[in-house]
Formats: sequence, C-alpha cells, structure tokens
Amino acid sequence: MSAVFLDFGSATRGDMDCTKLEQAISPWCFYEESSEQQVLERIKDVEVVVSNKVFINRAAIFAADRLKLICVSATGYNNIDLVAAAERNIPVCNVRGYATSSVVQHVFMLMLNLSCRFVEYQKLVRDGGWQASKFFCPLDFGIEELSGKTLGIIGYGELGKGVAEIAKAFGMQVLIAERKDKPARPGRAAFDEVVSRADFITLHCPLSQDTQNLVSRREFDLMKPSAYLINTARGGLVNETDLLHSLTTEQIAGAALDVLREEPPRNNNLILQHQSANLIVTPHMAWASKQSRQRLLDQLAGNIDNFFQDKPFNQVGIGLG
Repeated sequence: MSAVFLDFGSATRGDMDCTKLEQAISPWCFYEESSEQQVLERIKDVEVVVSNKVFINRAAIFAADRLKLICVSATGYNNIDLVAAAERNIPVCNVRGYATSSVVQHVFMLMLNLSCRFVEYQKLVRDGGWQASKFFCPLDFGIEELSGKTLGIIGYGELGKGVAEIAKAFGMQVLIAERKDKPARPGRAAFDEVVSRADFITLHCPLSQDTQNLVSRREFDLMKPSAYLINTARGGLVNETDLLHSLTTEQIAGAALDVLREEPPRNNNLILQHQSANLIVTPHMAWASKQSRQRLLDQLAGNIDNFFQDKPFNQVGIGLG
C-alpha cells in the first residue's frame, strides 16, 4: 500500500510530525508541489492520494487503476472531480475543524489592527511622529473599542460560531446573517439587515455559485461609512473592483483580507496596489498556525486509518454531506 501527497509544501516547511501519517499507510511520496500535468504520472500506481489545492481531474482519476481513496488536506474540495470519483467508486474525504482556533484569532487580530489604527500608528513611529510630538501620546488617529460594536457574521458554521464566542468576550453584539434573499430563521437576522447594521462584517461561508461576489457594490452601498469588512474565507466572495471603489471613495471605513480571488496574486494585482491604511492584506495565513497544520496532518491520518477499517472518515462527494 502506498500514498502520495501532491503538494506537501502547502502544509509544512519541515516543522511537522508525520508519524501518524506513516503509521496509517506506508510508503509515502511527498512532493513539495505538483503541476496539473504531473498529477497523472504521480498518482497512477498509488492507493491513496492527498491534495490541498492541486486539481485531480477525470483523466487522472480514471488512469489511476490502484487508487482507493482521495484525501483533501483542506475543508474545501472543489479541486477534485467528484463526479469522476463517484463513477469509479473512489471515496473523497476532507478535514474539518482543524483550523478554528487559528482562524478565529486571526479574525480578531485583523479587527483589532483596524480599530486600533495599528498601521497608521506604526508608520507614525517609523516616520518620527511620536518623537516629535508635544505630548506623551499622539492622538492623530481615532481608536475605537470593540466593546459595544455590532459584529455581523455571514456563514455560521464551525468558524462563524468560534468567532461569535470570542466576540461576546469582547462585549460585542453579534448578528448572524441568514442566507441572502431568504427569510430569517429564529436566531438569525435578514442578510441586508446584518450588512446595514454591522460595524464589522466577517465572512465565513464557502465559495460556490451562489456565493460568488456575495459582497459587491450593492452590499457596500448598504454598509455604514464607519463599517469594516473582514474576509478570511475565500477571495471570490468579494467583488474586488467594487471593494476598491468603496475604499477609495471612503464609502466604508476599511477592510482586511486574508484571501484574494487569485492566489498567489500577480504583481499587477489592484488590491495589492492600494496603499492606503484602510486596507490590510495578509497572505492566506489565517489557518496556518503550527498547531493547526499538525491537526490537519493528524486528521488526514485518521481519515486514512478509518477508511481501511470501514469506519466513518469525513467522506464528501456526490449525494453525500
């Protein structure tokens, strides 16, 4: 029995313990990265394949005669041809809940940076503004407390619930958005109400045909001029052109993004060219604490173990949850 990890570099820089993976199945072939053209050759003789973002298409699935299990080292699995896998009766599984603590703390790091005007005050210190101040505390930029602010959560799964818990500890009022254009269920507020009332909006929903450009010009028009948008989910949820317009015209107070539509972004990316302090961009790192990445590998190992023991193993796919 053998296994291949097509893009192991997405999970480690040599700082992870692979003991559980190697106990689940052996031998392994760990590739730092794989192009789509290399996939067919690399998986054709293995029983188990692991991919984070590398696309495994129909041709590769049907050419891999020995393949028994496809593991996605992430929660999202849109990089797998699920129809082809189902036709060959090859189960697909993902990992879940491994990055909650890491993502939640990143969300609040971004919110605190925005509300405390961290970028502006760091620049002020670097430029000598503190040193030249007449007072011990320059008050050049208005700082706001999270306490008493309204947080709108769009996407109330594992991550959204984790964010809500910490928000309450900060003394924030939490609004949970219903799906767009749907009547609000008990415990939730209508989508437009959340967008228009929130001081901070944080996105935690998957990217799908229904959520593509979920936040665009219409939503920015509804937001308060003092409101901030946080996106640690998927770049495609936000129309980047409309966001830039809203930031440039100060239609909203600011935004913080951990994800972009194209990753890694190219040098001419317009988001990265926006130099104002009202936009913070981090490189898709919210999930990536050392502890989170170790949980990911250990859960992968558990999925493989359970598959070969005919136990539940986070299976996804056509007609499945």
